[in-house]
Amino acid sequence: MSSPEITSLSWGHMKVKGCASNYKDCKVWPGGSRAWDWRETGTDVSETRNRKQETGNRHDARSSHVAVLPPQHRPGVQPADLEEVLRKGVDLLVIGRGMSEALGVPSATLDFVKQKGVDVRVLQTEKAVAEYNKLVGQGAKVGGVFHSTC
Repeated sequence: MSSPEITSLSWGHMKVKGCASNYKDCKVWPGGSRAWDWRETGTDVSETRNRKQETGNRHDARSSHVAVLPPQHRPGVQPADLEEVLRKGVDLLVIGRGMSEALGVPSATLDFVKQKGVDVRVLQTEKAVAEYNKLVGQGAKVGGVFHSTC
């Protein structure tokens, strides 16, 4: 059984060959796919705030400002997010972190995958989909999880 090709990707939309639905985020494996909601395992979206002090009087309220950085998804991809795909017998797993790579992948998650004897590649989502499709074309037993927005 082969892994399905991802036939299109744009911000917030993914299409998998052989599947009637469109996905926002998805999991794919040899013989199947489904929607992926990484919030199921406790990852959420939060703004990161960065307070910087300007030189001068530190007690002056005007001497500091708060900058809101791009949203971060923490704690990120968890082992539980990957178990379903790993149970399908993949030899390689591709993880798409989002178009702006906002979805984190903790080292404990990578260690979990490697302990299962599966190679893992973590990339920006457009690059991850291209890598995944290349591997599908080579007949690899590949699975993936892909985040299609930030």
